[in-house]
Amino acid sequence: MGGRLEVCIDSVESAVLAWEGGADGLEVCSNLIIGGTTPGVSQFKQIRQACDIELTVLIRPRFGDFLYTDAEFKMMKEDIRMFRELGADGITAGCLKPDGSLDMSRMEEIKDCAGRLRLTLHRAFDVCENPHKVLEEAVLLGIDTILTSGQACDCVQGTEALRRLIIQAGERIEILVGGGVNAEVIRRLHEEIHAASFHMSGKKRLDSGMVYRNESVHMGLPGLSEFDIFRTDGEQIKKARYIMDTYVRQENN
Repeated sequence: MGGRLEVCIDSVESAVLAWEGGADGLEVCSNLIIGGTTPGVSQFKQIRQACDIELTVLIRPRFGDFLYTDAEFKMMKEDIRMFRELGADGITAGCLKPDGSLDMSRMEEIKDCAGRLRLTLHRAFDVCENPHKVLEEAVLLGIDTILTSGQACDCVQGTEALRRLIIQAGERIEILVGGGVNAEVIRRLHEEIHAASFHMSGKKRLDSGMVYRNESVHMGLPGLSEFDIFRTDGEQIKKARYIMDTYVRQENN
């Protein structure tokens, strides 16, 4: 496979920075600080208008595991159909059963809802019980891509698992390496295990523009200030683009 740089973003501002930095595609989500959830409609529409780039939409109704209630799964299917109508190019989703196996029935329904859109099995894959079995099931379902860190906290720790998955996948399904990706990691993992497709956020922390601050009130995650803003760092994306063009694309062409 020829190699691809996907950037996950959760704002219009980050989308523009990633696009201008040289991303091949964007994964659009909300709440990236908790791993990402399904984005808002107006957010997607603005990004679609602002960026001439492939947009894949994360379908994840909540933070946490990937064992969904009937109501949550109904929401997922409705969201997939809606974003398909709004002009999405791809969908990223995943459902597991309580025993850690892939929920084949629900994934078939997701595939049907997505239609001809590119379908990515997201990092539910990283918490499944048997990744090599799930890879074969994903191929059988006609899924295009598996986003994975190699079942580790980050892709560097998961290097050996990723090596085995890339060999197993061959040309049948794309292995999109995510989790702690930056320019140096791209260079290293391409050299060591011939990884060619990467998924990164490249985010940095910005200070809020608020002058008045009541810092005694906390409404979000413990230890996270309401006056910290996370946004894509365009320079990180440009560095990743350079490495992709210099090492990955030249070798694969």
